[in-house]
Amino acid sequence: MSAYGHQTEQMYSAHSLSGGSELRRSSFVLESGFYITSFVATILVAALAAAGLLLITLLVSLAMMLQSCQSSHAGIVELRNINDEYNYCKVYSLHAKLNNLEGHNFPNLCKDLAIGYIKGGQYARDLDSTKSLMDDYFNSVRPSDDDDLDVVLIDIDGIVSPNLYSPTLLQSIDNCIIEAKNLKHMFVLRLYSKLQAGGWSIILLSREYVKHQNVTINHLLSAGFRGWSSLMMRDDADSSKGNEFFSRQRNVIKTKGFRIKSVISSEMDALSVDDRGMRVFLLPDPIFDKFELQTRT
Repeated sequence: MSAYGHQTEQMYSAHSLSGGSELRRSSFVLESGFYITSFVATILVAALAAAGLLLITLLVSLAMMLQSCQSSHAGIVELRNINDEYNYCKVYSLHAKLNNLEGHNFPNLCKDLAIGYIKGGQYARDLDSTKSLMDDYFNSVRPSDDDDLDVVLIDIDGIVSPNLYSPTLLQSIDNCIIEAKNLKHMFVLRLYSKLQAGGWSIILLSREYVKHQNVTINHLLSAGFRGWSSLMMRDDADSSKGNEFFSRQRNVIKTKGFRIKSVISSEMDALSVDDRGMRVFLLPDPIFDKFELQTRT
């Protein structure tokens, strides 16, 4: 073989070797990424699930807190509304007492609150508070031992009602109204007995006409009241207002030499006195008597 042919064969062999190397290098391509084991993957999935659960719990907690805040705010607004309504009706009740307004003049709003005032037990608590005030006073004063001229006046109207247990009354008003009447009746009866035990003379006053005296006495006896010093009622021809009637009766009592130490009533007209030595007590009244002329809707 000539030298030229040998050189050509070597160049071809070198070229073939070079081309094969290039072919082998092109078959190995490196891809970017990382490799994790199945255990690590399990831990990663569990962590993601826990994070998701915590996020859901946080969202639920925030939603509940927001709802609670809204409910509390609504409760505060509702409580404020109830207090505003109660204060309005309280002022209206006082205005009605001062002006002797009848039941049809009372708003239905106040009627409903008066029912709730009894059912919720607030009326009973107010009676207890009044009892504490009266006990403090009568524990600090005593009737004179020299005579029996120190007296306590009790207005029996609204306390001992002639219709207290009548079927008509039971049909016309709620059971809670009957309960309130009974509470006041028992309250005054206990007070009455305590005053008698303390040596006080008791004079009963009523706006009823004297022609109803026998009926009134029978109701007083059936209600447990006995041993009063006097029962004063309106003359059949008397058309004066309540405050004028009570003022005139007090003057009659004083002219007879009695000393009035206290006046007890659930009405304002009986308590308009100008004697500073006379202690007056206004009994709590849920103004239900004013609503007996109304029909609940």
